[in-house]
Amino acid sequence: MKERLLGWLNLALVVNLFLVLGSFFWLAIAVVGHGAGVPLGLDLWYKLWEPVFTPAIGILMAGAVLSGAASWIAKRLDGNRASG
Repeated sequence: MKERLLGWLNLALVVNLFLVLGSFFWLAIAVVGHGAGVPLGLDLWYKLWEPVFTPAIGILMAGAVLSGAASWIAKRLDGNRASG
């Protein structure tokens, strides 16, 4: 059960990572388009920044920290079991 939950959590974090990367590439392309005078959705990107992209970045950072902490704790617990 724990492994299945962690698997789903890792999948959700990977999907979130691609959302964040996709938003970054969209921003980069939209900024270049804005500089060239071609509308590529920069205004829409700005509208989506607060409700979509900011929480996605926060979730990604929190997931990375929690995943690292969980891995560190699991290693420490396994080390204590092996020596004790």
